[in-house]
Amino acid sequence: MLSFDRLSGDSGCIELEFLEREATPEPAMKLGIRLHLAGLSLSDTVSILEMLGVDRHRSTVHRWVQKADLQPTGGAEPNHVAVDETVIQLNDERYWLYAAVDPDTNRLLHVRLYPTRTTAVTSMFLSEVREKHQVDDAVFLVDGAPWLQAACHRHGLRFQHVTHGNRNAVERVFREVKRRTNQFSNTFSHVEPSTAENWLQAFAFAWNQLI
Repeated sequence: MLSFDRLSGDSGCIELEFLEREATPEPAMKLGIRLHLAGLSLSDTVSILEMLGVDRHRSTVHRWVQKADLQPTGGAEPNHVAVDETVIQLNDERYWLYAAVDPDTNRLLHVRLYPTRTTAVTSMFLSEVREKHQVDDAVFLVDGAPWLQAACHRHGLRFQHVTHGNRNAVERVFREVKRRTNQFSNTFSHVEPSTAENWLQAFAFAWNQLI
């Protein structure tokens, strides 16, 4: 679980290009973003900001997170890549959250949200992973899902069928995402898919900063 006591790291990596349209001091905005992405609800985040003399609405903090457009950085060279997908409820529809994790560091390499789960979709996801990171020499750790193995074949990637061990890294990520979405009654409500994916990308950024 991401913990509150690990927020002392440098927040300078959060770039706020929309600052010219904001009246809130930059340090307060960065703190609000980090608090929420580290696990605090929007209500708890605005309560902390109020104690610091910054009175803002929950929707304002949500907007900061969306406009900051945070996402995991590229350029990694992992030896292994654990890949899996899990169901995310978006309003009344099911979407599939795909994630790629470096099990040696627990860092999230890439996340994407799709309305379906097929070999073609999985192949698209792996294409983006290959574009962002140097993974052609890595061993991909997958379960028995045929779409995962078929997509690895299509890209000529080495893979191993693993159900435990290093693949637990991606399961830990999914457990944390589920924990966070439980705060919203286990669903993203009244948002567009792009908004939900933006939040998930920001979550991935925060996960990598705080592990």
